[in-house]
Amino acid sequence: MSQANTNVRGLEMDKTKKLILTALMAAITCIGTMIIKVPTPTNGYIHPGDGFVLLSGLLLGPIYGSLAAGIGSALSDLISGYFVYVPATFIIKAATALVACLIFSGITKLLAKQKQTAAKDMVALITAGIFGETVMVLGYFIFEIFMLAIANQTSIQAGIISAIAGVIPNIIQAVFGIIIATVLHPILKKLIS
Repeated sequence: MSQANTNVRGLEMDKTKKLILTALMAAITCIGTMIIKVPTPTNGYIHPGDGFVLLSGLLLGPIYGSLAAGIGSALSDLISGYFVYVPATFIIKAATALVACLIFSGITKLLAKQKQTAAKDMVALITAGIFGETVMVLGYFIFEIFMLAIANQTSIQAGIISAIAGVIPNIIQAVFGIIIATVLHPILKKLIS
């Protein structure tokens, strides 16, 4: 077998592995979002799925990670009957994973010149999680303003007041997501390497 064929086969295996891991992370994100649900006053729920949204971006990179996070989360909304949220969830969760991935990559590149330690990795993970989850909180806040204003046929101001009720539960969910991602990232990174 020639060297070119060997390189092509290796590339195909990497692509196949990446696709399998993407599907696996989408499924885990969906299940993590659906299995444990703590209801909120806004008819939503807090769940550990955001940890897997962040892990998708951190482990799979910007494209595959965003797709896994968006598809898994949107699928969970679809199965759970939150139909109106499906498109918004896909976009918001994909953006959450993308931002976390880009921030984490940027921080690790900056720290590459220094000796890498577990503490530095944890700081990078937490910082990336905070930026990613900020996208989630703001994304749902903006979506709910317009959804509530349209659904209730009220003003944007009334939509803002209604949407504020969802901010605290989303922040709580974000904190748990960051904790889950920070704890599981080192373990999963070793498993998929």
